[in-house]
Amino acid sequence: MEELKSSETECMDAKKTALVVIDLQNGIVNMPNKAPHTGEQVVQKGCSLVQAFTEKGAFVVLVRVSSLDGYDMLRPQTDLKMSAAAFPFPEGWDTLVPELASFKNAHVISKRQWGAFFGTDLDLQLRRRGIDTIVLCGISTSIGVDTTAREAYQLGYNQFFVEDAMTASTKEEHEYVCKTIFPRMGKIRSSDEVISMLK
Repeated sequence: MEELKSSETECMDAKKTALVVIDLQNGIVNMPNKAPHTGEQVVQKGCSLVQAFTEKGAFVVLVRVSSLDGYDMLRPQTDLKMSAAAFPFPEGWDTLVPELASFKNAHVISKRQWGAFFGTDLDLQLRRRGIDTIVLCGISTSIGVDTTAREAYQLGYNQFFVEDAMTASTKEEHEYVCKTIFPRMGKIRSSDEVISMLK
């Protein structure tokens, strides 16, 4: 069977679809070393998606990673020598970028780990609205977006991944997840394709 890729034959019901934007906040967007898309490019595409979903009356969720005091974040022992919860963080690091903060009708979720479902009310909010499909974008492709996608997959959601509205630390990380992981859990589309499918 030939893989369905044409957005002309696909559509998304705005009443049953949610846009979930991962970690487009000051402390993450402004970090260096992003590929293949810059933080600025991802924010621009993300805002276009938020605007389109808002206009169609779809549910929009803006996710940020935050911490009360650093002790509520994961701190496992790993081979990579870095502090997972160096506290205090710079002032405003967990504030959504201004371009997104201006959207007042979005539901904002604060998470303490990579994924947006564990320990939050995301699943509850989606199910109470009868939503069965989510559109994912944000930073980072291989961490926050990937982990959220895996959680959503296990909860039974249909998923669309917006390739040009997400990025990772390296082009290789981004491409590996998009080519190897996401196709097993949902469909990969561009921001323009997603916007054209939303009905």
